[in-house]
Amino acid sequence: MQLLRGTTINILITQVLTNTLKGRLPPQRAKGGRQIENPLDRVYREIAILKKLNHPNVVKLVEVLDDPAEDNLYMVFELLEKGEVLEIPTDNPLSEDQAWLFFRDVLLGIEYLHYQKIIHRDIKPSNLLLGDHGHIKIADFGVCNEFDGQDAYLTNTAGTPAFMAPEALQTDRRKYSGKMADIWAMGVTLYAFVYGKLPFHDDNIVVLYDKIRTAALHFPEVPFISEDLKDLISMMLCKDPNTRITLPQIKEHPWVTAGFQYPLPSEEENCVLIEVTEEEVKSCVRSIPKLDTLILIKCMIKKHSFQNPFKLNSKFKDQFARAGRSHSAPGSYEFYFERTL
Repeated sequence: MQLLRGTTINILITQVLTNTLKGRLPPQRAKGGRQIENPLDRVYREIAILKKLNHPNVVKLVEVLDDPAEDNLYMVFELLEKGEVLEIPTDNPLSEDQAWLFFRDVLLGIEYLHYQKIIHRDIKPSNLLLGDHGHIKIADFGVCNEFDGQDAYLTNTAGTPAFMAPEALQTDRRKYSGKMADIWAMGVTLYAFVYGKLPFHDDNIVVLYDKIRTAALHFPEVPFISEDLKDLISMMLCKDPNTRITLPQIKEHPWVTAGFQYPLPSEEENCVLIEVTEEEVKSCVRSIPKLDTLILIKCMIKKHSFQNPFKLNSKFKDQFARAGRSHSAPGSYEFYFERTL
């Protein structure tokens, strides 16, 4: 299920579009009177958890607003004005040293999300935003999954095709590890950091899937990257998820630690488990009617103009109405889809 769509104003506002909100159905009951979990209850629980995420490498969810007249939820995130870390494709990729700094940030942010039992499912450069102090913050939780137990075992696909793991593209309905799929996407992202392009690419989606599943990984001669970095990328982009490098192993890899000179914080130092109460779940969303008017007012404040908002902002209102997309808008290699195998 794709949960979020949105645009950027003077704060980042993303709109939740989900069929579970339509009609706000009362809880169903099974035979014998046992209450069946309302899908909306799970959505609200996930929102309550997202609101409590607190990590220097994860974008902060400020507020969630409910527009009851439209059956929509709007998520308000902190705005990081420096934008995405890198636009792909590019002829100006990151240096290996800069990629090293940014990747360590991503690694700590993903470790934190997995510790909170959240699979991101759409890790890519355009969802990695630069903070004020030059560190990376992970954004766009539009297709994330909360899970119970040790891992999320998925059967559907969601996110950006060029960053999907080969096991997610099989047609035999096998369950696959959400954590391992995130690690694959991190590997594609790291490759893109240093080469400015994707390891597997094709304009034809069927051919792209086939390349992801079967094509060998190729390292261009230019730009030059170290053997340690090639080794790490190769282990992250291993086709077999059972032998793919794990997140704890990545943290201890010689490239990540610069030959073990700069170890990352332990999981205990990096992560504190979030718990939400029933009251926090109930109060995680604020009801704000006529949200379109609120958005127009915010836009006026940003432009320092208080003319007729419907005339002044007609182009903006049209843009907001048709945007229907996340911060990571479709481009030459990224577009959203969801397929149930």
